[in-house]
Amino acid sequence: MSKASTPPLPARLESVFSDLLKELSSCGHQASTLMERARLPRWCRKPLFFFLGYIAKADGRVMEADIRYAEALMKALGLSNRQRKKAIDQFQRGKAASQLPLRQGLLFRLLAAIWPGPALKTAICLCHGAQVLGQPGKARRYRCEDAIDHIGLPVAVSDDIFESYASKVWIRNAGPAAKPDTYEQACQILGVTRREDLESIKRTYRKKVSECHPDKLAQQKLTPSELAMAKDRLLRYQQAWELIKQRHRPL
Repeated sequence: MSKASTPPLPARLESVFSDLLKELSSCGHQASTLMERARLPRWCRKPLFFFLGYIAKADGRVMEADIRYAEALMKALGLSNRQRKKAIDQFQRGKAASQLPLRQGLLFRLLAAIWPGPALKTAICLCHGAQVLGQPGKARRYRCEDAIDHIGLPVAVSDDIFESYASKVWIRNAGPAAKPDTYEQACQILGVTRREDLESIKRTYRKKVSECHPDKLAQQKLTPSELAMAKDRLLRYQQAWELIKQRHRPL
């Protein structure tokens, strides 16, 4: 079943989440920049850095990119030296955990229904941490989903955050696109997400097609390989649009 048929989020959660995703996009998908603008309550810090350590150790080894990201968040949150030491301690505890203790994220779970903002901001930080090396593998993604479930949010939230990164970040570094087989792949090729309505996706499709139109390409001094790549992109855009038209369902 396509994710396009995923049940909608509760209205209050959906409203706050949509605003945060727009803000994340305006920040260039840098969660640390988002945290400078949309501050986290102090009580969120302890579980945040614990979860980040838990996710970073998913593949058995914490990478330099994980540490740099944690440090960027500490700076964005304006932590003092003492607070930084506490955050590092929680990161280390998360690294050592083989599973998440029930107490971690308890306050998030208690408040998520009436005050979803802190949980959603934390979820964005966790998803960013899961993809600091690029599109996350299964181990990182599963641990991230585990953490998001632990703070009382639907796993669909992580799906939407990752889709936002897929359409705006991962696509920049992707190689030649294969023919899309799923709705999600089609969205990634066009640089959209399943949260967008069909008319919005159609406008994006037309813009991308115009960039690869033969008349426009003829005006550019392209090498044979560049011309072949442009034609390949045009074909993939057309294939993606056809698949989306067939499977799009309003959220």
